[in-house]
Amino acid sequence: MERIRVGTRGSRLALTQTTAAAEAVAEAAGLEFELVTIKSEGDVLTGPLSQLGGTGVFATALRQALFDQRCDMAVHSLKDLPAKDLEGLSIAAIPVRAEVRDALCATDDLTLEELPEGAKVGTGSPRRGAQLLAARPDLEIVDIRGNVGTRLARVRGREDAAETSSQAPDAARGDLDAVVLAGAGLARLGLEEHISELLDPEVMLPAPGQGAVAIEVRSEDAAASQPMGIGLAQVDDLETRLETTAERALLARLNAGCAAPIGGLARCAEEPDGGVRLLLDTVVCAPDGSDAQRAGTEVHLEMGSDREAAIDRAAALGVEVAETLLAEDQGLLAHVVDS
Repeated sequence: MERIRVGTRGSRLALTQTTAAAEAVAEAAGLEFELVTIKSEGDVLTGPLSQLGGTGVFATALRQALFDQRCDMAVHSLKDLPAKDLEGLSIAAIPVRAEVRDALCATDDLTLEELPEGAKVGTGSPRRGAQLLAARPDLEIVDIRGNVGTRLARVRGREDAAETSSQAPDAARGDLDAVVLAGAGLARLGLEEHISELLDPEVMLPAPGQGAVAIEVRSEDAAASQPMGIGLAQVDDLETRLETTAERALLARLNAGCAAPIGGLARCAEEPDGGVRLLLDTVVCAPDGSDAQRAGTEVHLEMGSDREAAIDRAAALGVEVAETLLAEDQGLLAHVVDS
């Protein structure tokens, strides 16, 4: 292999993060790369993502392109990737994580606390909507879709943020008081000036995997004996892998899709003995914000030569927190996770 064919969605955000990941792997592997744009069902259908099977619809097309040999590497937003791995494919690298918090983008740069009573706030995420209502039951949550610019343009006073080349002529503008978007996506696009407030995880836990990018390949291409495998190994960040492994194991044990109103955040903290303390917090919310169930714990990881043992322990932490939720469940989980 002399050139890596890298599958990507066609949105500006996808192209930006895919290019950055592809450049890092190609440079480390000593290879060239080319982008291959893959159109997904989610790119052509309309309606709430939660009714289309969640944001996993975007990952499905990229994964199929790998199986079909149309590309050699796919780059996903990890929060959009189903928690259960597919046989034959490998998440071979997860680069250093970006901002994990959700961002409120509001008229006049108001904070969540400062929004007027009954304010209209847009989001396409049941998780965000539920936690917004838990914090502010008076808000009106409006389901929105579209690229980042299209969503920002829904905010009164931010109409000029629309990406006009891809903006539908009849798309609504300026009809909302605020929207909530991933802080990492805004940063990757250089749109930080639109952030009114980065929401504290105490108020809004992010989606498992939020802020991280997953680089997925066919399993045989991830081997250390392969040029691309060498590059992937160098790009993979262990702390980010530990955090996201715990978060994804939580989702997998709960049998929850990436559109479920579940927040989860794991963070690594260095210990004096050279090890790492891995902390995982999670919340399960009723869609209307009327009820919430929280759980969390931590584990100490030895950071010696046994990398796989540390990753396995991170996964066990995710399962442990999920088991706590299941043991304490009063019926809430049955309403928010997949059957």
